[in-house]
Amino acid sequence: MDKYKVLIVDDEPDNLALLYRTLRGKYEIARSTSPLLALEMLKQEKFHCILSDHKMPEMDGVEFLKRSYEISPETMRLLVTAYTDAGILIDAINYAKIYRYIKKPYNPDELLLTVENALEYWQLKADNSSLINDLKELFAGTVTAIVEALDSKDAYTLGRSRRVTFYSVNIAKSMHLNDATIAKIELAGLLHDIGMIGISDDILGKVEQLTPEEYGEIKEHVHHSVKILDDIKQLKDVVEIIKFHHEFYDGNGYPYGKKGDEIPIGSRIISVADAFDSMITPKVYRNQVTPREALNKIKELSGKQFDPAVVESFEQILPNLLIEIREMEKALKK
Repeated sequence: MDKYKVLIVDDEPDNLALLYRTLRGKYEIARSTSPLLALEMLKQEKFHCILSDHKMPEMDGVEFLKRSYEISPETMRLLVTAYTDAGILIDAINYAKIYRYIKKPYNPDELLLTVENALEYWQLKADNSSLINDLKELFAGTVTAIVEALDSKDAYTLGRSRRVTFYSVNIAKSMHLNDATIAKIELAGLLHDIGMIGISDDILGKVEQLTPEEYGEIKEHVHHSVKILDDIKQLKDVVEIIKFHHEFYDGNGYPYGKKGDEIPIGSRIISVADAFDSMITPKVYRNQVTPREALNKIKELSGKQFDPAVVESFEQILPNLLIEIREMEKALKK
């Protein structure tokens, strides 16, 4: 590719000139003494990395980098600061999503190395995202055929994979996960119940409540899913999400008893989406509940069955998702 594009922002012209001299040999540099002007530049042009001073009169570097993330989340962000206050650095990491901070006074060689590392990380994420997109294209026909076969098993499964995927992808976006992770969650959502193909039609179609033995067979669908997909090495990360989507946040789920952050974030997201769709989907042996009732039940189980952060994100976006679902269903009926 051509040279990486780096935007440097510092209200002091001398500092800006020093940064420019340090980086210009390796990168295509744009510079600004105004954070506000730099934000406008970001709206017009793509940059791979932003290097910002901390103390500036229009807005400080943390606020600037936070706003830059909202415009261009994939861009790497570096903060140059004379301060090492823990609160400032935590804000920079949590709110501005910085990759690293650079302590003043800095060594030009060390600064250059930090920028190089940031751009290597950017390239790794870009390559990973490209790989996932290639995988989606490669498996598009196969995944569609599998989902249609699963949907045909019984009325309950009809459309579930697509709805669970819809909820899951939107939760992941609301939690600001990167594009590569969202793409893996999308594939995992579509394939999360593929193991149901291996469950007896008599059990799937049973109108009475399942016996403990029958429910035990249903639980085996996780292992069936892994067996079906495990040999496809390109789906390794997707399989990991599917493998743990019935684990509980408190460790009381199945089949492995994982808990908290031991469970992949994609699994924790699909767990909420899957439970919600299950509750609002009509079943012969159980009364259908409203979306509000389903959400309240999920909130009751926050911290037990479900990750509280995922539940909070889901609650915030659910009203808009329900509107989109209704619009999609209307379009399909026309």
